[in-house]
Amino acid sequence: MLVLLPPSETKSDGGRLAPLTLDALSMPKLNLVRESLVDALVSLAADPVATSAALGLGPSQLDEVARNATLWTSPTRPALERYTGVLFDALDARSLTRVQRAKANARLAIGSALFGAVRPTDPIPAYRLSGGSKLPGLATLSALWKTDLTSALVAEADGGLIVDLRSGIYQQLGRVPGAVTATVVTEAPDGTRSVVSHFNKHHKGLLARALVVSRAEPSDIKGVAQVAAKAGFRVEVASPTELVVLTH
Repeated sequence: MLVLLPPSETKSDGGRLAPLTLDALSMPKLNLVRESLVDALVSLAADPVATSAALGLGPSQLDEVARNATLWTSPTRPALERYTGVLFDALDARSLTRVQRAKANARLAIGSALFGAVRPTDPIPAYRLSGGSKLPGLATLSALWKTDLTSALVAEADGGLIVDLRSGIYQQLGRVPGAVTATVVTEAPDGTRSVVSHFNKHHKGLLARALVVSRAEPSDIKGVAQVAAKAGFRVEVASPTELVVLTH
C-alpha cells in the first residue's frame, strides 16, 4: 500500500544533511523535470519582484525568495521532517515507534510541485512552489508532471493499493487511476452533510497515521475502511474508489 499525502506550504528551516542531490531522491525518472524546476526557481529568485508575482507571495514572505535562491546549496532534511502544518501535526511522525516509522517510510509518499513526489526519507531543502504556480518560460506544472509522475507513482506502489490523500491541485499533477480517495464531511444533527474545509487536513493526517501504524495491508477500499473504522473513524464506502469520512 502506498499512501500519498499533499505537501504543505509551510516547511521547517535548515537541516543537518548535505545539499540537494537529485540522485539521492526516490523515483529517479522524475529527475529531469526536477532539475529544470529547481534551476528555474533559482534563476527566478534573482528577481524578487518576479518571484513574488509568479509564486503569489506577499511583502512578508520574501524569505521564501531566499529559500529558492539557495536550493542547490542549502542543507536538507528528510521530507517527513521538512513538511509542517496541520496534516503533518496530526500524522505526528515524531511519536511513531521505530517499527511504525519504518512502516511510514515504506508506505508514505508526499506530493510536491517541485519534486513531483518524494518518500519520507528523501533529503530535500526548504522551498516555495505551489501546485497552481506557473513559472515564466515553462509549461504549466500539470503539463510538466502528469505523464512521468503518474507512471512513477504506479511503479512505486509496485502493484499494491494506492490511497491518494492529496488535494485536488496535486492530484492533477499526476492522477492515479483506481486510487482510493477520501472525502471528509461533517454531519449535522439533522443529518445534513457538508464537505469539511478547515479540518480536512487534520482528519486526513489522522487517517494517514492509522494506515501507517496498522498491521493490515489493505488491498481495496473495504480494507481501508476497516482500518479506519478500527482506528475510531466513522466511514462509508461511497464508491469503489471513494471513502467518506464522517465528522461532527
